[in-house]
Formats: sequence, C-alpha cells, structure tokens
Amino acid sequence: MKLIKIVKRFWILFLLGFLIGGFVVWNVTKPKVDPKIKTYTLVKQDLVDSLSLSGEIDATEKVSLRFQTSGLLTWVGAKEGDLVKKYQVLASLDKRQLQNQMNQVMNTYLTNRWSFEQSQADNKDWQTNGMTDLARDTIKRTLDKSQFSLNNAVLDVEAADLTLKFANLWTPIEGIVTNVDAPMAGQNITPATATFEVINPKTIYFSSLADQTEVTKFSVGQKGTLILDSFGDKQIEGTVTSIAFTPKADETGTVYEVKVAILLDDITESIRMGMTGDINFVFKEIKNVLAIPASYVKTDKNESFVNKMVGKTKQKTTVKIGETIDGNTEILSGLNEKDVIYSN
Repeated sequence: MKLIKIVKRFWILFLLGFLIGGFVVWNVTKPKVDPKIKTYTLVKQDLVDSLSLSGEIDATEKVSLRFQTSGLLTWVGAKEGDLVKKYQVLASLDKRQLQNQMNQVMNTYLTNRWSFEQSQADNKDWQTNGMTDLARDTIKRTLDKSQFSLNNAVLDVEAADLTLKFANLWTPIEGIVTNVDAPMAGQNITPATATFEVINPKTIYFSSLADQTEVTKFSVGQKGTLILDSFGDKQIEGTVTSIAFTPKADETGTVYEVKVAILLDDITESIRMGMTGDINFVFKEIKNVLAIPASYVKTDKNESFVNKMVGKTKQKTTVKIGETIDGNTEILSGLNEKDVIYSN
C-alpha cells in the first residue's frame, strides 16, 4: 500500500521524465540536414534593374533680395503670398537725402565741366605758340588736371545715380513672395534686416542625391516615377534634366545632385518647397524569364553549371546564362520551369 501511495504521488514526475528522455533519444538519432544546403525551384519572373532615391522639392528660380544701403523704409509694395512680375518694385527707401546728394554731385560735375572747357579755350594754341618746353609742359599738366577732375565728377554722378536706383528693391524673377522681413514702412533698416524672398513655382523640381556608385547609371532624359509623402500613393512622372558634375558640399559621403523635372497636373497648386518623397527609376527590365539567384551558378573551365536535383540524386547540369540583374541571373537554356537546384 505504501508503494502504491508513492507511485500515485509522483506519477506526474515519472511521466515528464519519460517524455524528456524520449525527446533526447529522438534528437540524437534523427537524420542530420546540412544547414548550408539550400534548394531553389525555378519559376518565371521579371528581372528589373531599378533604383529609388529620396529627395525634396526645390526651385531653380529663387532669390533673396536686400537693399544695398541702409535707410528709412518709406514704402512696401508686396506681402507674403503675393504674385509679383519680373522687375516689379517690392519696396523703397527714403530718396530725399539721396536726391540731395545727386544734386550736389551734378553741381560739382557742371563746375568741373565748365572749368575743363575754359581751360581748353584758353590754351587751344599752346602747341603752336613760340614758348619754351617748360612752359608747354606746364600748360599740358594744367589741361590734364582739368580732364582728371572732370572724369572724377562723372564717376561721382554715376555712383550717386546707382545709389538712387538702389533705393528701389525690385525682383529679377516672377513668382510668389515667400518672406518679408520688414513688412511695415516707417522703420530704419540695414541690408541685413530687410530681406524679401521670391520663388518662381513654375521652376520647381525634385532634387535627389545619388552616391558615386549610383550616379553613373543616370543620363539626361531618364524617366522616373515620383511619390511625394504629402500625397500618399499618387504617382507623378519625372524626367532627369541635369546631373551634377561635382559632389554636393556639406553632405556625408560623395553624393551628386540629380535634378528631376516633374509633370504636374491637379496637384500643382498644392506642392510646396521642401516637400519630401522618393523617386524610382527603372534602368532595365526583362519580363517573364527563367531566373535563379546568382549564387547558385558555378563556373568550371569557362562553363556555367548548376547542381540539379534528378530524383533523389544531384546532377551537374550545364546552363547558358544571360544577364544578372539585382542578384538574379537569367537562364537561357539548360533548365526548365519547376526544376529544383541546390547550392552548398
């Protein structure tokens, strides 16, 4: 009775030990499979040589405009979001002092002009009159000084005229005003404190970066499919317009800018500078061909072969191969669809 009680008490332990022991024996005696051996069943597929690049929206025509001089801002004719035309004036400085300076240099110019003309009239026969070389040299120096003074007066007028023109800030491109540092007239500004930014939305493009191993694949005119993060899965057509000859500065690694012109439709007005996305390029595509991973193809005496399963045996089979794209090699002959090959 005592023995029966012990068996009933520990029967679970006995059963657990039996199961563990059986598993250990099965694991030791089961056939071993070489983990390095891999099999592959041939199927037809499309081989695609493609590349995806990340980037963002940028614009070819974009300018940051600043006054050349400091002064009182008397007029602001544009605000953020305004559409402006090429050469349109955006703002002006106080021109009263500049106009006074212009009047002063014009007076100086006229004075020098009249002095020059009087000197020419007083000494028009100096080379023919009977006089010493010293006297003749003195007259020549006087005439040269009059000419130099007149030249300087002309330069002063040109400089004052430029300064007067620079009191107007105009845009060299058409586009949208995207930033105005000084939107209110009546404040004194410096060239550093009044910036107007204009971007032409008609010149936007997708800017992407390709490293030195990728950039050689591109050519002007290459087509791509762009998907911007802001528009979900909407596909936008793109065409490469330029490929940088020199690496882009301030980037990690050696990368080159690839500019892509984009064909816009119903989302034209919704695209903004700095929007990010990815563009996919297809360089080559071979449709519906037999292909296997390139690692399964072996070479022996300039001949390509694979290890093919025939029944339960492994048979060396010569194959004719085509192109290798993205790690897969095209099989032109020697194998059929659903054949099984192995690699170790």
